[in-house]
Amino acid sequence: MKLYLNLIASFLIASISFAGDIELQNPSTNQKAPDFSGMNTYGEMIRLSNFIGKPVILEWTNHECPYVARHYNENNMQTVQKIAQDQEIIWLSIISSTPGDQGHVSPSKANELTVARGAYPSHVLLDESGEIGMLYGAKTTPHMFMIDANGVLRYKGAIDDIGRGMQFFDASFSKAVNYVSSQLPQLITQKALGIDSTMAYGCSVKYNYD
Repeated sequence: MKLYLNLIASFLIASISFAGDIELQNPSTNQKAPDFSGMNTYGEMIRLSNFIGKPVILEWTNHECPYVARHYNENNMQTVQKIAQDQEIIWLSIISSTPGDQGHVSPSKANELTVARGAYPSHVLLDESGEIGMLYGAKTTPHMFMIDANGVLRYKGAIDDIGRGMQFFDASFSKAVNYVSSQLPQLITQKALGIDSTMAYGCSVKYNYD
């Protein structure tokens, strides 16, 4: 248990440490979402603007982060992904870990993780340069963004209201307010969401700080 707590503490310290040369943007909700292109795990170039006409959810992820691991180990993230998929919402899982750092994976490893975890992303994008992550100001894994069919950013922040710290590992997902799944009806109807911004929690995105 002590080793586990020390491990979590190290992730928490990392999650609040950002190097000065990493410039994260801060896109506004209810404004046009920044467009981007990124390579998926099958070598295909995916462009956000190509999905105009369908809602899109962005999920920053890192399979080695304890927060992400719990969401997937308890089938929480997959449940939300499946709800989105059933409503023809595009789900982009984005890995912005720099090569050699925690959470960085090869395309084949990313595909293995998708299968092993029973996940439902439309695409997994490998953002090794961190360009997409910095464009959206993604700070943690997970960090969620919801974009409506007109390309308007409607939500940015945490997946739920459990919050950071050890309370996350004791709390029940069934009692949490899931900011993504609970607001899909408004997203689909292209309305402003009741909650459009929260503080994301999790491990820091492993950008290249060199």
